[in-house]
Amino acid sequence: MSARSYGQYCGLARALDVIGDRWSLLIVRELLIGPARYGQLQAGLPGIATNLLAQRLRDLEEAGVLQRQLDAEGNGVAYALTPWGRELRTPISGLLSWSKPLMASGPRGDQFRAHWLVLALEALLAQRTARTPATVGVEADGEVFEVCVDSTGVRVERADRRPDTVFRAEPMVVLGAAAGMLTVEQAIAAGELHGAAADFAAVFGTS
Repeated sequence: MSARSYGQYCGLARALDVIGDRWSLLIVRELLIGPARYGQLQAGLPGIATNLLAQRLRDLEEAGVLQRQLDAEGNGVAYALTPWGRELRTPISGLLSWSKPLMASGPRGDQFRAHWLVLALEALLAQRTARTPATVGVEADGEVFEVCVDSTGVRVERADRRPDTVFRAEPMVVLGAAAGMLTVEQAIAAGELHGAAADFAAVFGTS
């Protein structure tokens, strides 16, 4: 038995044996967005020591949560989740939804990376559907993410091109709108909307 094991025959305890260490779930968060090189992981995890990141990557690889592969250019190593590791999307989405009261106070000096919005928006808008498809680009820290809603649900990803409707705002405003803590009107007043207000309402309004 590992010295770090809870030693309990319980699914939660055994799951925490694997991903309960500090930083482990945040590494998984980064890789749920897509495969990443070591330097990209370090940039997306402000505050982690390089030796600790290396150790967590080894632990998660040994546990079967992630694997190494050639990066997109084929000239280096990238880390990617295994199929089993990708199943953590559901519990992480649940934690992101559960965190709404904790996020209401704003960043309070905490660091932020724009790509963290991908999983957060997926989680907060998970139940949203629309008869007429709508797309809104969300711009934060100079990056644009495409939020698309249709009859099947919501999809969030980095935008290949700038959508016709773009909403630029502080992360707290974007998250507040997605969580239903701000009305469409309040969110628009707190940010900058370029394009169709109807598209914004279809994505961020209450159904």
